[in-house]
Amino acid sequence: MSAFFFESSARSALGLQRNGNEDSALTAGKFIAVADGMGGHAGGEVASKIAITTLAALTPMLSDESIDTDSIEDLLLNSLHTIDNEIGEVSRVKTALRGMGTTLTALLLNKNKIALLHVGDSRCYRLRENNLEQLSNDHTVLQQLLDQGAITPAETHDHPQRSVLTQAVMGEGGLTPVLQVYEVKKNDRFLLCSDGLSSVLTEKEIKILMKNKDKGAAIKALIDATYINGAPDNVTVIIADVADGSNNEIELYGAAQ
Repeated sequence: MSAFFFESSARSALGLQRNGNEDSALTAGKFIAVADGMGGHAGGEVASKIAITTLAALTPMLSDESIDTDSIEDLLLNSLHTIDNEIGEVSRVKTALRGMGTTLTALLLNKNKIALLHVGDSRCYRLRENNLEQLSNDHTVLQQLLDQGAITPAETHDHPQRSVLTQAVMGEGGLTPVLQVYEVKKNDRFLLCSDGLSSVLTEKEIKILMKNKDKGAAIKALIDATYINGAPDNVTVIIADVADGSNNEIELYGAAQ
């Protein structure tokens, strides 16, 4: 069986209407993740950093192919509880940080499959040949209204509840994490992003810009496009191609740096 890994590029940029970057991200050979923090008094920065640094510490085990698939997936699922507990503990100790939380979207490459762990509205897209598909499902009031048929896609752009989350990692327990598992193919391209990208650009615009063979150029074009449109929020983007080989380097971005 071929040993696949991610060839990744990433960037986390400050939004034009933000004073600090509450986004964090991680790239590694088998694992990528984006977290978008929320909460005043630097709470969002702390929450997203907790999420990403916790995952960074687990990355060597998550990437160990000598461990069976079920155990790896259990470790990834349980990491969400570890992150939630740590956010809760910090919130209890530092009262100024109470109410902080974070989204989390993480993608693990394991042999010929990927496992997606997702909470909130940061997104995961897969570009396979010329087909772009959103693999994550937004945990938002807006998505619920869409699923119920209460609103149309055209009504989402200026809806007053477009940013209201129905689920986030806030240290309060009660999370029921689910892994979505997909077959992976060589040359699949994955995009993880905070909603600073997906709430500004259309899916068509994202597809056009992320198709650039040069991942760094594609990321620059995506972020530049959000700036042209006002960049109301911080923007974090990872583009990862599935390739043969190996890569053990772990890189952190945004608040996690």
